[in-house]
Amino acid sequence: MDQVSTNLEKARPLRELEAEITELCGHLNAAQHRWLLLIAEFDRRNGWSDGATQSCAHWLNWQCGIDLGAAREKVRVAHAIEKLPRISEAMAQGQLSYSKVRALTRVACPQTENYLLHIALHGTAAHVEKLVRGFRRAEEAEALSREARQQATRKLTYFYGDDGSLILKGRLPAEIGAQLIKALDAAVEGNGVDPDEERPSWGARRADALGQIAESFLKHGMQSLAPAERLQIIVHVDEQTLREGSAGRCEFEDGPAMAVETARRLACDASTVHILEDDQGEPLNVGRKTRVLPPALRRALKSRDKGCRFPGCPNTLYVDAHHIHHWAHGGETKLSNLVQLCRFHHRQVHEGRVVILRLDDGALRFVRPDGRAFESPAPGIFKACPEWRQSPVAQHPRGTDINSRTATTLWRGERMDYDLAVAVLLQQAARGKNVSAETSVELSDFPRPAPICR
Repeated sequence: MDQVSTNLEKARPLRELEAEITELCGHLNAAQHRWLLLIAEFDRRNGWSDGATQSCAHWLNWQCGIDLGAAREKVRVAHAIEKLPRISEAMAQGQLSYSKVRALTRVACPQTENYLLHIALHGTAAHVEKLVRGFRRAEEAEALSREARQQATRKLTYFYGDDGSLILKGRLPAEIGAQLIKALDAAVEGNGVDPDEERPSWGARRADALGQIAESFLKHGMQSLAPAERLQIIVHVDEQTLREGSAGRCEFEDGPAMAVETARRLACDASTVHILEDDQGEPLNVGRKTRVLPPALRRALKSRDKGCRFPGCPNTLYVDAHHIHHWAHGGETKLSNLVQLCRFHHRQVHEGRVVILRLDDGALRFVRPDGRAFESPAPGIFKACPEWRQSPVAQHPRGTDINSRTATTLWRGERMDYDLAVAVLLQQAARGKNVSAETSVELSDFPRPAPICR
């Protein structure tokens, strides 16, 4: 009991402890702002693009240990604050937390930035989140209202002209219109144009395409709208070409030639049919279609790898089985010679940007063509940081005065009128469409507390 009393007597005053917590929160806000600006610049300059990393978010997931979904949000917010100078400045001064800024950047635009910032400074993160959700619901309701009007006014009429031509006149909802345009474009592309004939206009080609769409529907009926079998890509490649990369046949069926490495990538995990041909290319024997990977081996590979094995890659869907030593080169189709890779990293391997090495203990190592490992940090990246005030967290531009009150919310318990706040935001957003982007509103134009509390 005496020891406990002694520890309590030596404990720091709660006021002092509270002040340091809130002050450090301000420093963290400012440091987070600096970090986001660095991310935005890093992404703009493609600093993450080493030939095997898919995006800046994937790089953050790998190098900084951030969940991929959260990393995507960091990148989004990093780019968003560059277009919202006042919100960005408030965060740089330590006044706004990342939680508030993340919510604000979902809906803020130059017209609503000042009002949203005023609310964020005087409200909690919960207030901001709820207001943003309400505003987005209101915008969605407006969008749904527009869609309902489109559905209510949809129509298609036709009549015959004096020369006997059929004249169509229609008003389609945006979704149906997009489908029609896509179908017309696909039909136009499928129609070859005789080079000896005069090329018809786009309008004429679309008219022909519409006729083909109608003919196809009359032929196949509603069955054509049923889900189709998964698309299969058929590739013809000579065995010697696949094995040695010689100048032999390697092409899509009824299509152009393709790179041998692309064929090898597809052949890693595909169905194969061996055809024996004579010197004139006539088939002598056609083997049965077989899978390169038997189902039992695929299950074992999936159980072992549980997704893409490239360091830092979180993909667990749409992965291929890759032969480390390709079967066309004599590699065996066995578990020790297989590894799961997502489609992106599978391409990088076959295009020579990533090399997979199997070490003596069976472990895999992914290296660049020059031998450097992808997971290796840059030399001298780790530096000692003896005290937090000497760390980058506390290093801010001149004029940044952060104290125990900087990051604290100005809310004092007033009840928020979210309906009024959403109405103001909708009014400002609508007005902004007709006002120059240079128009600005000072925070002093709004009374304190904000006109959302009563």
